[in-house]
Amino acid sequence: MLNKNVEAALNEQINAELYSSYLYLSMCAYLQNEGFAGMANWMKIQAQEELTHSNKFFDYVNERGGRVWLKAIDAVPTEFDGPEDVFKLVQEHEQKVTGLVNNLMDVAIAENDHATKSFLQWFIDEQVEEEASVQEIVDSLKLIKGNGHGMLMLDREMKARVFADSTGE
Repeated sequence: MLNKNVEAALNEQINAELYSSYLYLSMCAYLQNEGFAGMANWMKIQAQEELTHSNKFFDYVNERGGRVWLKAIDAVPTEFDGPEDVFKLVQEHEQKVTGLVNNLMDVAIAENDHATKSFLQWFIDEQVEEEASVQEIVDSLKLIKGNGHGMLMLDREMKARVFADSTGE
């Protein structure tokens, strides 16, 4: 049976992952409208990935005999100041998510919930990858400095990204 403190924390994370998916879809819509089809593709795949994460948490809570409580998802930004702004916000958001996952691990440790600690290790490792991936894009955008040819090349590169369910579900 899932400890009530752990259950509550996991439910908060389900909501956070759904918010992340919604945020990335909003960014996708903005980038698509601005003519950055490749960057929009990257965001759409990122949104799918976050939805997959929420489902993994959802299934885990149910598997452990807990109850999932879905809440309203907060409104997300819909206007941005260009691709550089979008990816800086993604970077900040992924850092926030890393903090949330680390806090979840702290709750699992405090409650001596070894199964949840094991479950959360995948997400901790995933966040290292998420932050590194976004950092690479932010660094590329800094080097490009809005140069049209560089933006075109980066956008085309990002169009090649395809969704792969890394959760093993």
